[in-house]
Amino acid sequence: MRLVRLLAVAVALGLAPFAVQAADVEPRLTIVAPDPSARTVALTLDACSGATDHRVLDMLVADAIPATVFVTHRWIRSNPAGLATLKAHPELFEIENHGENHVPAVTDVAQVFGLKTAGSLEAVRAEVAGGAAAVEAATGVRPRWYRDATARYSRDAVAEIKAQGFAIAGYSLNADMGASLMAPTVARRVAAAKSGDVIIAHMNQPGRAAGEGLAAGLRALKAAGARFVLLKDVETRSEDGPETTIAGRKAAPALPGAAPKRAKTS
Repeated sequence: MRLVRLLAVAVALGLAPFAVQAADVEPRLTIVAPDPSARTVALTLDACSGATDHRVLDMLVADAIPATVFVTHRWIRSNPAGLATLKAHPELFEIENHGENHVPAVTDVAQVFGLKTAGSLEAVRAEVAGGAAAVEAATGVRPRWYRDATARYSRDAVAEIKAQGFAIAGYSLNADMGASLMAPTVARRVAAAKSGDVIIAHMNQPGRAAGEGLAAGLRALKAAGARFVLLKDVETRSEDGPETTIAGRKAAPALPGAAPKRAKTS
């Protein structure tokens, strides 16, 4: 009854969209039973649109730090060299779906953090399918995971994305707040990652300070003995309403900072 009264007040004040948005979800994703012998984390990077931050990408290659990279079709079209680097290192990079045009999978409000939302389930379907087709065309592999713009979802969109066969990639540690934080802050946040964390950060903003801090924080994590894993290689737990467990292939033991070897496929 209290919720009904609050919604009635919101409608009367013209605030209903904000009340609905508060019911949307920002899924938390963690690694199930991380390796007890090492601080185990999964680095996930968003390539929304724009350019490639080589301060991040080149460091990952040089230091052999694996990452699950979520790319949009927009980023793929604009960054052939960055995509080529990802594809040249399959032992390090898992390429997943960030959508066709970087649109929030939200149907109940018009904007989230200044971005126009999908607005309907039909638009959500098109955004997810377009991104998946672009990743598959670019890599030859159909993506398994989906992360939308802003990492927020309306509950009907969550159900729709899962019905399309995709797991939703949340996170437990926001490293750069959309690449908006200064380098020292990003470095501290990353270096403080706990075992089991799924880190979210960005690799498409070379003009911002956040990328410098991300590179520094990841190097500090590696120097501290952290083990980096890909989402596909571990079991994860998602809290996006009903809690779900998403199974990955069991990762082989690896040296700190090294990517687990991929299982051979026919």
